[in-house]
Amino acid sequence: MPTSNSGLAGGPVREAIVLCGGQGTRLRAALPALPKVLAPIAGRPFIAYQLRALARLGIRRVVLATGYLADAVWEALGDAQEGMDLVHSREQTPLDTGGALRLALPSLDGEAALVLNGDSYLDADLSPLVAPLADAPPCLMAAAALADTTRFGRLLFQEDGAVTAFTEKGLSGPGHINAGVYRFTRQTLEALPADRPVSLEREVFPGLIGRGLRAIPLSGAFLDIGTPESYAAAEAFFAAVGP
Repeated sequence: MPTSNSGLAGGPVREAIVLCGGQGTRLRAALPALPKVLAPIAGRPFIAYQLRALARLGIRRVVLATGYLADAVWEALGDAQEGMDLVHSREQTPLDTGGALRLALPSLDGEAALVLNGDSYLDADLSPLVAPLADAPPCLMAAAALADTTRFGRLLFQEDGAVTAFTEKGLSGPGHINAGVYRFTRQTLEALPADRPVSLEREVFPGLIGRGLRAIPLSGAFLDIGTPESYAAAEAFFAAVGP
């Protein structure tokens, strides 16, 4: 993985990738014929809330990295939403999160992109992730503060943002978690293997510790719809955070 970046990698980010390919096995009973990104919440698909937030950030193009039920995503969203162009990057076999990003890379024009998990939402000011950076790291990840990190595992980082460790799930109490929102340089994405599944969480991020991986703590409410219980709380979450 690259450890330094220059030139346009530190410029403003105007493109994003949303990881939409997960099968959502824990939600299969509640969503028997829909991918998680299309989970209905107060009459709108979950991804509509993400796309609205991206448009407000100034994002102009969004690549949807699809896989499971990709046709449903195309039919629901088409090639434009919220004034942004949508590009569908469809995996033919499961490539995991990192592999899906590598597959989506040819759909990007710029030297850096915002990346979002398709099943979580951070109600925070994400502008530090898309603003110009004097020294862009290979990956800058949003860290959300939670009162209890048991379900997610904990993200540990130094005062300067350098990530030092990811703990296993089950550690209770307050702390920061990986919020599933990242700024990647194109150079970092190009270094991902292109011929096999690659996990961001198990392979890429651990390999970047000590090699430029940084976290930025952002204040805001966090939602993950990966379980029936958290999905059931989604409507109240968005009602609380506002339009």
